Amino acid sequence: MSLPAQIPLDLGHRTAMGCEDFLVAPSNADAVAWLDRWPSWPAPALTLFGPAGCGKTHLAQVWRARSHAVVTRGDVLEPAMVPSLLVPANAVVVEDADMVAGRPEREEALFHLYNLAREQQGHLLLLSRKAPSRWRTRLPDLRSRIKGAPAVEVRPPDDALLAAVLVKLFADRQLRPGMEVITYLLARMERSLDSARHLVAALDHASLAAHRGVTVPLAREVLSDLQRTEPQRSGSKMTF
Repeated sequence: MSLPAQIPLDLGHRTAMGCEDFLVAPSNADAVAWLDRWPSWPAPALTLFGPAGCGKTHLAQVWRARSHAVVTRGDVLEPAMVPSLLVPANAVVVEDADMVAGRPEREEALFHLYNLAREQQGHLLLLSRKAPSRWRTRLPDLRSRIKGAPAVEVRPPDDALLAAVLVKLFADRQLRPGMEVITYLLARMERSLDSARHLVAALDHASLAAHRGVTVPLAREVLSDLQRTEPQRSGSKMTF
């Protein structure tokens, strides 16, 4: 893997929830722009889609902090839930929204939720690993509504975003590893924001336990331990 000599860390900086920071990068900039347009969306729903660990849930939390939305999941959605979901804030986040596809009751529930949101001028933020065009929905009216609403891809984080996230996560724990550690991790870690959080937590724990700073040798040990203890974690990795 070829890395640039110097990784730029001057990404856009956004306050998200409480003291947590949110970084804007090319991989998520379109989604951020759409969330910024709320509540002036052209349809009642907006779909954010992309692979696990790309940051969809974090983006949804940013929007939820503004909209006070209720959160539900596509795999538990049923018609009886619909009337109450929009009551608190007239906004709903549906995680794993594509999980309604192929299940008549779930499809009917999302269809009615969409219609109710439109009637009440409410909004739905739908999260999915797949683009709506790839959902195998059987209900034609639901399919037309979801496909007619805007959908934005959130791409996997690039090196610049992952580097900035690692630096921030370390700083949150009062750790200041050298850039050689960041570069080493980027070449070998799983390519997701979830993995970055998990890895920094493991390095922090190892550093405290061994009374050592976060160095490349420590990073090598932690990565090796994680590979042995968590061989089934998803995502692409590179060899040490």
